[in-house]
Amino acid sequence: MDINKNTIMTPMINIMVLFILFLSREATGQMNNEVLKLNLLKTEIIKMDSLLFDVAFNQCDAAQFKRIIADDVEFYDDRFGLNVSKENEIKSLNEKCIRPEKLTRKLNSCTIDKLGDFGAVQIGEHTFYVDGKPEGTGKFIHIWERKDKDWKLKRIVSYEHRPIKK
Repeated sequence: MDINKNTIMTPMINIMVLFILFLSREATGQMNNEVLKLNLLKTEIIKMDSLLFDVAFNQCDAAQFKRIIADDVEFYDDRFGLNVSKENEIKSLNEKCIRPEKLTRKLNSCTIDKLGDFGAVQIGEHTFYVDGKPEGTGKFIHIWERKDKDWKLKRIVSYEHRPIKK
């Protein structure tokens, strides 16, 4: 009995090609799902950043600020050291808001990535303005924790504050 190798090999090759195509399609689907999840995460954190700074900090909305900051917040700052009191952070915001000059912040750039099931890390740079004029820049790292459907700012590292050269 003479068996032609092509008769056996062709169906095996077809099966292998179909299997590889199936695996690559599954991998592409999973990658697309991960990209969509990361894009959603970035959108949520940018929204939280806007609520934290555009609303709470810039517009002096202490109630909004209080909702965003975690009860056990840790704030590390290159100028002032460590603060672990939510009440002190709220007090600092209120003191900023009663000054005659208006201090505001604008986000220049940031990157956002997930931290497993815990939350997200946001690393960025921003500019601070006094009465609408750029005063200085700073860099930051924010650790955001997801609590059910809410986001809380858990850890803050604020560093490399530099005045703008005039």
